Amino acid sequence: MSHVVTQSCCSDASCVYACPVNCIHPTPDEPDFLTAEMLHIDPQACVDCGACVSACPVDAIVPESKLTDPQRVFLQINADFYKEERPRPLLAKVIPATTVDQGRPPLRVAIVGSGPSAMYAADELLTQPDVQVNVFDRLPVPYGLVRAGVAPDHQKTKQVTRLFDKIAAQKGFEFYLNVEIGNHLSHNELLENHHAVLYAVGASSDRGLDIPGADLPGTASATDFVAWYNGHPDHADDVFDLSHQRAVIIGNGNVALDVARILTADPEKLAATDISAHALAALRKSLVEEVVIVGRRGIAQSAFTVPEFTGLMALPDIELSVGPDDMILDPATEHADALPHAVEQKLKLLEALKNRDHVDVGSKRITLRYLLTPTAITGEDHVTGVEFDRNTLVDGDGAAGIEPTGDTETIDTGLVLTSIGYRGVPLTGVPFDERASVIPNDGGRVLEAPGVYATGWIKRGPSGFIGTNKSCAQETVGKLVDDFNNGNLTSPSADATALDRLVRSRQSAVVDRAGWHAIDKAERERGAAHGRIREKILDQAEALSIINAAAQAKSARRRLWKASH
Repeated sequence: MSHVVTQSCCSDASCVYACPVNCIHPTPDEPDFLTAEMLHIDPQACVDCGACVSACPVDAIVPESKLTDPQRVFLQINADFYKEERPRPLLAKVIPATTVDQGRPPLRVAIVGSGPSAMYAADELLTQPDVQVNVFDRLPVPYGLVRAGVAPDHQKTKQVTRLFDKIAAQKGFEFYLNVEIGNHLSHNELLENHHAVLYAVGASSDRGLDIPGADLPGTASATDFVAWYNGHPDHADDVFDLSHQRAVIIGNGNVALDVARILTADPEKLAATDISAHALAALRKSLVEEVVIVGRRGIAQSAFTVPEFTGLMALPDIELSVGPDDMILDPATEHADALPHAVEQKLKLLEALKNRDHVDVGSKRITLRYLLTPTAITGEDHVTGVEFDRNTLVDGDGAAGIEPTGDTETIDTGLVLTSIGYRGVPLTGVPFDERASVIPNDGGRVLEAPGVYATGWIKRGPSGFIGTNKSCAQETVGKLVDDFNNGNLTSPSADATALDRLVRSRQSAVVDRAGWHAIDKAERERGAAHGRIREKILDQAEALSIINAAAQAKSARRRLWKASH
């Protein structure tokens, strides 16, 4: 019997280092680690010790005997990864923590952003004594896309915030939330008050769809829709028209699958999650019965990952289908001697989906379409449909290429959501590569900007998963500490208390670590009162009132303690 990695795998590799028999791959030492959609346990080598279960931050590893019926497909997915012998390092080398020169003044680092890449970087820095890490975010709440991007019905994945809470509780860590760099503080002011500034701001902009009608009401980005149902403060007042029976999502990555799943889910099954109250109310009134997910290339180029699609297939009350006319392989895939593991698994799943008996399990359905390029969004005052060119697959010098066939198709819809990729955005005072949409860097060290570093998507582009940011952060922090030890970083111009005074003079509504704890506690308590995981507080004035009340209560307790002692 073995343990099995299941859907919520975050790929942070904690399990790899915990495993005593080297049976979890790919490891960070191996070239396919950065592109792997999940980690896999070798069923022949696993000794069933359970060390990986304790190490996993998202409860993705399950003993074979405890797999649920929908999870049993992962037995074969894990086993298939090892069907061909692969060279393996003797054991994944534990990457030693960077060592800060204790003969120098204590290292002080500002991190801009508070998502996974920021928190993993903070954790790496705080392995050393006396290091001070100040995490800045323009939002009043932390954790970035884990809070505002991961779907509310994926609570296991969101459990990684428990790890982030532990990181934030370490000595030397402080939050400066609700503080916008470029508004309340400048980049240069951050540099003046720290040895280094590390940007971990992600890729916060969408790639646009440049076709006629793309600006019609009823058209939006899937990213905005995700932010809306997750209670992102910037999108609390957004309105999406759910009064039509069909929605179309252009793009077929994991975000597209998330959005389709939320649009077709039973709202009462979402009610116990942390979905925003306004989104839940709108979904309860929704008339959407079908979501069509459209990709312009073939099935082998599906952008979604195996775990996400496996989870979608397992839903008992959604009719999921793919048209037989779309089940076409490009020449390069069809004639390949061997396929990457993820591609092979996707093709198996799609073939199984095509061949399984389709029973009308309810009124909601998700349809996968391929080989369609959008050419126009139709409508006058509102979206009425999307026009597509039909493509054919061709050999593009050993890769999959497409050419239009001349055939066209229109899909009627009242809601179009685009999900075709992400872009980083420029930051005032920081170098930026417009073509690649990243901060130009060498292993995280920003080019031509001494003392400035980058990690996460703003460093490498929108690739990888939550846990991939761990190894990414280790590389960047290694460069930063080397520069500090070699005397290449300028010391702060004032002490840490001066920075705190400066921030509060510019933004009186700053949310520090204690303030976030107060918001977090209130959200959990409100959620528990209504049978929910948490009820997110979106009104800033209300959040600040909660913070102030908590601070006053703490002061009162201190006065009582002093009076009694």
